[in-house]
Amino acid sequence: MQLIKKLLTWPRIIYFIIPIAISSLFLFFSNLASASAIVSSIEFIGQATFPTGLSFQKTQLGGLSGITYDAKNNLYYAISDDRSEKAPARFYTLKIDLSKGTLKDSDVVPVGVTTLLNDNGKKFSPGTSDTEGIAFTSKETIFVSSEGDAAQLINPFIKEFSISSGQVITTLPIPDKFLPDKNGKQGIRNNLAFESLTITPDEKQLFTATENALIQDGQAAQPKISTPCRILQYNLLTNQPEKEYLYPTEPITPLFNLTGKYASGLPDFIALDNQGNFLSIERAFTGLGFAISLFEISLADADDIHNINSLLAVDIKTIKPVQKKKLLDLGTIPAPLDNIEGLTLGAKLPDGQPTLILVSDNNFNRLQRTQILAFKLKIESPLIRFLRRLLPKF
Repeated sequence: MQLIKKLLTWPRIIYFIIPIAISSLFLFFSNLASASAIVSSIEFIGQATFPTGLSFQKTQLGGLSGITYDAKNNLYYAISDDRSEKAPARFYTLKIDLSKGTLKDSDVVPVGVTTLLNDNGKKFSPGTSDTEGIAFTSKETIFVSSEGDAAQLINPFIKEFSISSGQVITTLPIPDKFLPDKNGKQGIRNNLAFESLTITPDEKQLFTATENALIQDGQAAQPKISTPCRILQYNLLTNQPEKEYLYPTEPITPLFNLTGKYASGLPDFIALDNQGNFLSIERAFTGLGFAISLFEISLADADDIHNINSLLAVDIKTIKPVQKKKLLDLGTIPAPLDNIEGLTLGAKLPDGQPTLILVSDNNFNRLQRTQILAFKLKIESPLIRFLRRLLPKF
């Protein structure tokens, strides 16, 4: 009763302030709880390798350009970028044992290979596809991206396939600006197109990106010069493209390059949440090996550029690109790097922390190998991070 009497003596404005304060606090914590995940640490936990020339089920296992994880069955699917020359276009099913919290050669075992079929239900003919990206869905299907062949005017594609049969289920439309033309004045560059593919956890959005700039957007990556890639966002409820974003790569300085050849770009990225946050890898050949870095990126404040057909026709400095934060230079890990091209979030470790799995494309070159790298991630929401700072002793 004493408490009620005291409350009745408070100024009436208090009765308005208290509900507003409570509502504001509720909104604050709700926003924190639903906000994006943050990678707070990353730790290398081992690697496994396969030699070039390894035969598996009458195919040469190699060219692994993308990887995706099936959590329900604890399996990984890795796409080969073989253009149906050594064997028909295909993906491999792998078992990766992380139960000991580390990764070594004996922990990765191929258990299956599935041939992809074209729209006519036939195997892809040599040169008609360049499958690079792969993303698993809970419908027991995979989406696969192909770079096509700009020199031969073979368009890139993004198709959904059955995991069991390899048959096409859905083909997503590609905006015209990405398609090569006979004059060579627009569209993808050869072998620098849709390397990447990822789907948000709620499976409502699919993303891919060009590895380098479209011809009408600017130059390809050169030593010390960035290239403006485009991230392309699809709505999987309508299967239509919706938005595009500018992703500028980091300029790389070659260490030593007698061949004159140079490769650099955005080979893959993976969605961390449904709010437009990803992990991406950027890769460059330096002449003395590969320079590979891992970034955390956000689309939150980036401009939608899907209505801009040519970045050369506008002032690119006025466009807000994706936000990037460098997480790791892979050159610092205790393992020599091969041609890393694909990544996926993998199985959880015994301590409950998630893993990141990276895979390399050996280019079917005897001087290279198929390399699988494993990392332990620590991912926190802003709410958890806020509470840790507020209550450090807890």
